[in-house]
Amino acid sequence: MTNPLLSPGSFLLGCNYWASHAGLHMWDDWRLTVVEADLQQLSQSGLQVLRVFPLWPVFQPITQLYGGGGVSHEIRFGEEPLIPLRFARLTSPNLRSPSESASDSALEMDLNALQAGLSLEALSRFQTLADLAEKYNLQLIVGLLTGWMSGRLFVPPALEGRNVLTDPVAVLWETRFVRHFVRRFKDHPAILAWDLGNECNCMAPVPGHAAAWAWTSAISSAIRVEDPTRPVVSGMHSLDEPDENGDWRIRDQAELTDVLTTHPYPYFTPHCDQEPITTLRNGLHATAQTRWYSDVGGVPALAEEVGTLGPMFASPPVAAAYARMALFSLWANDCHGLLWWCAYDQDQLINAPYDWTAIERELGLIRSDRSPKPVSLELGKFRHFLEGLPIPALPPRLAEAVCILSHGQEQWGIAYASFILAKQAGFDLAFQYADQPLKDASLYLMPSVSGGSPFSRRFWYALDERIQSGATLYLSQNDAILSPFKEPFGLEVQTREKRTSPAEFSLPCLPAAPVFSLPTAVKYTYTATSAQVLGSEPDGNPAFACQARGKGKVFFLSVPIEQHLSTTPSAFSAADAQPFWQIYRHIALPHLSQRILSKDNPLVGVTEHPLDDGKRLIVLINYSPSPQAVHLTFAPGWQITAAWYGNSPTSQLAQLPPNDALVCVVERSLP
Repeated sequence: MTNPLLSPGSFLLGCNYWASHAGLHMWDDWRLTVVEADLQQLSQSGLQVLRVFPLWPVFQPITQLYGGGGVSHEIRFGEEPLIPLRFARLTSPNLRSPSESASDSALEMDLNALQAGLSLEALSRFQTLADLAEKYNLQLIVGLLTGWMSGRLFVPPALEGRNVLTDPVAVLWETRFVRHFVRRFKDHPAILAWDLGNECNCMAPVPGHAAAWAWTSAISSAIRVEDPTRPVVSGMHSLDEPDENGDWRIRDQAELTDVLTTHPYPYFTPHCDQEPITTLRNGLHATAQTRWYSDVGGVPALAEEVGTLGPMFASPPVAAAYARMALFSLWANDCHGLLWWCAYDQDQLINAPYDWTAIERELGLIRSDRSPKPVSLELGKFRHFLEGLPIPALPPRLAEAVCILSHGQEQWGIAYASFILAKQAGFDLAFQYADQPLKDASLYLMPSVSGGSPFSRRFWYALDERIQSGATLYLSQNDAILSPFKEPFGLEVQTREKRTSPAEFSLPCLPAAPVFSLPTAVKYTYTATSAQVLGSEPDGNPAFACQARGKGKVFFLSVPIEQHLSTTPSAFSAADAQPFWQIYRHIALPHLSQRILSKDNPLVGVTEHPLDDGKRLIVLINYSPSPQAVHLTFAPGWQITAAWYGNSPTSQLAQLPPNDALVCVVERSLP
């Protein structure tokens, strides 16, 4: 059976788990009855998966002993050697003697654990946790190297002061830890996947991406040599961008792991924390970031940590509304699940990091008095919805466009804004970088292109060949040097200068002929040579133009609307927001012939999913905290025949509750 983390259309519901009574100190303060009560409650809440964390210094409590002059002499368990000569003589509480009934294989496993510096007591407690997970039908994603957690670094005493990502002694003991832990639990049925660890890119600096690649390769290889059957999950915090300049790169992680992970908290992610969490920008954050990772990495991606970061950001009902919206959005866009951070509030704990950091205390699905929050109930409702579907998995959505992220630009902000604009306009896109092989599409978007080397000549030739064969290109300019320019775009540059006021331009080609205004640093003055000018600045300077190229078309926009939108609060969802999405709609309209449904409300997203019997599944999502009416226009001969979630539209008018969805089946009417 294919692992659900790797199966297209599968969707897992879960949370990140620390015990309710002790948080990350659960392994030292082990209370079996509490842990069992926790897992029973989480299972009854509808969760399927827990991400769990064997805290590194508890599970590998090795110490460094020193000789004269402070020279490193030996690594031990306190005073006990790691490689015992006579196992039966050991009396340390960390090292148990084998019972007479212990099997030879169990004894050998224990000896291997001791040689790897692992605590048999901690391993026994993890065994109990895994057994309880199996008992309550929960699966585990295991964050193996949990050295960074909630703002505090945790490393074994022997490795304190070392760079745990580059120091060879540290990597040696990490590899031993991982190999033994995976070997010990690889046959346990509750284990779903092996996660490298919790946000390991936060544990220490690295001197370039090659060092990050080398560490990731060492740990992922250690996992696979012991268990080649389960997926390896990245587990990283936000990966770096621009990808080509970062230390922790999307494509490096995708090369070495099977599942990429996003931890999409608006407060910590650029361009996100600008409006209330239940509005359009934040509603699409987890989806856009997860799709970006998956598309450019070429592997599945999972929203592994999602949350509102407590009551200072969102009341309990608002957090629940956000979770409902995020669940439908991730599911509809083939993101492989949502794991909430975290299971239980930790507001009663006084140990660091809870003593240090207010933001870590009230993040749970369940309060410290064991009462569930509204967000927990939303996850349970969504599990019930999924189990009631008459299809085993959601088929892939239609995606008409490819968004090409180029060199020299702020890639995440541009990708994010483009994703939102496409959703507003009623179509979907996939991402790629300008140095990757060109994906097949009828519509290519190159948003807010910047700098002197945005893409290679080779890439342009490949793209131009697609255009001349019938594809459409849209490119928006952010002071990029483009070569060639005049021939493909049908415009000739006359002058370039710094702007002293915002750019303004009107687009009579759009409904109501809107006038747009946005700040931009540079003005190019153009003369149309062969392009059709669709919109101009007040002085007549072309702002939006189109020209035929072979069998295809090229659209050119002289201002970087995506860059502007990424940094401007309320630019997507305010009542007076400029309708930049209509530009995307105008460009994409000829490419939406495969769509059954079009809609008119930019706060409502739509995905279409072809079913095996010729029908379509339609998912409409209200990315707004207020009710939204949306007019639906169906292709001739198509109509809604069933609603799997929400109320069916009447007279082609759908009413969507706040941050909610409509899931319906459409099919051709009989002649």
